[in-house]
Amino acid sequence: MLVFDVGYLQLSYVLLVHAFYGAWCSLGGSLHCEYSNSQILHRPHSVSITEFGAVGDGVTLNTKAFQNALFYLNTFSDKGGAKLFVPAGQWLTGSFDLISHLTLWLDKGATILGSTARRELPGRRHRSLIYGQNLTDVVITGENGTIDGQGSIWWDWFRNGELNYTRPHLVELINATGLIISNLTFLNSPFWNIHPVYCRDVFVKNLTILAPLDSPNTDGVDPDSSTNVCIEDCYIVTGDDLVSIKSGWDEYGISYARPSSKIKINRLTGQTTSSSGIAIGSEMSGGVSDIYIKDLHLFNSNTGIRIKTSPGRGGYVRNVHVSNVKLDNVQKAIRFTGKYGEHPDGNFDTKALPAIEKITFENVSGEDIGVAGLLEGIEGDEFKNICFLNVTLRVKKNSKQAPWRCSNVRGYSQWVSPEISCDSFEESIFPEHSSDCFGLSENNVETSSGLSRSPWLFFWYVNEV
Repeated sequence: MLVFDVGYLQLSYVLLVHAFYGAWCSLGGSLHCEYSNSQILHRPHSVSITEFGAVGDGVTLNTKAFQNALFYLNTFSDKGGAKLFVPAGQWLTGSFDLISHLTLWLDKGATILGSTARRELPGRRHRSLIYGQNLTDVVITGENGTIDGQGSIWWDWFRNGELNYTRPHLVELINATGLIISNLTFLNSPFWNIHPVYCRDVFVKNLTILAPLDSPNTDGVDPDSSTNVCIEDCYIVTGDDLVSIKSGWDEYGISYARPSSKIKINRLTGQTTSSSGIAIGSEMSGGVSDIYIKDLHLFNSNTGIRIKTSPGRGGYVRNVHVSNVKLDNVQKAIRFTGKYGEHPDGNFDTKALPAIEKITFENVSGEDIGVAGLLEGIEGDEFKNICFLNVTLRVKKNSKQAPWRCSNVRGYSQWVSPEISCDSFEESIFPEHSSDCFGLSENNVETSSGLSRSPWLFFWYVNEV
């Protein structure tokens, strides 16, 4: 038996994270992600932003107040952590960095307003409004407070070609472990709303994310090269993908080889007239696998689920299970794009071909659909083991397009309407091809997710003593 002499912080953190991650990561658990509010909200030290001179009038700039408050609270990081309380009011601020073992709490009626002054979000790439790097145990939550990026001026600058650098995200965490973002409203992000990069054990729950339908690149949640991610009970209406799973771009993603894996998306509702409800890629060069999407409702939108890649990307997308999808007035229900041609520079290897395989769609229904499936793979690099089971998509009567269009894609279908009229799809799954379709070879899809009890808890516990 192993016995460790750990301090208060290490022990409390292990118990804390185990409380809200252990339930949903346990082997054989459901696709529902559970956590304990009472556990995650308790911090032994708490201060209000007003104690550092902040004024919530929507005009006074409070960047220094946030920075000073977090600098002070960092002294409690080895004493159980701390909470920064933001009361009702309009709190204008530039970029600030979070710390480990922190709860950022936005009370009812509280709004963090992102400054529109470029100098307040500095850097060669404009710094995210709320930022953090190399952190552990971070909670951003509250009583449905708001984080408002005031993005309209940034969108105008972008459209007019006035920006030299990428616009800021609302929240970006890099290399963080144990992250919760919940019970908040995100408004008008200049760029992507929530961007966890190289993160592990991320929980996004009960969010409303809103931006105008024509706002550029306002993705909702973009897990990037991250593992053990749960996104659930969110309502998202934006000008880009509601959720986009990424893992690096071309030769850079290939060399770094940091995949996105073990991601669950449950009960997502929303609209996007230009993009997709769920997108995988096109930046997927580090690999994407073990993705579970359940209870997606998309309305008045461009595309339901889309996989984007191209020659030069390399990497893979495999083991994806999509189930219980409802689409209303969606132009393209399911789309694969094998020639999504954007590249960061000219140094990519055209021979680096992606592997797209074992993608399953089960229990998908739709009304007023433009095209049921637009499935375009890569010549000489077929997308394979693509499976459709119990899919009913009612195509608009006035549609002049074939309901299914396929090239360089191969798979299986059963109980699909309208029927997939592509020679590369065999009209049978059971019994002989069920093992070729991800999530159908076991009796229970939920127990095949592979989301075992999170091992990082043990390793963190050992390494810090």
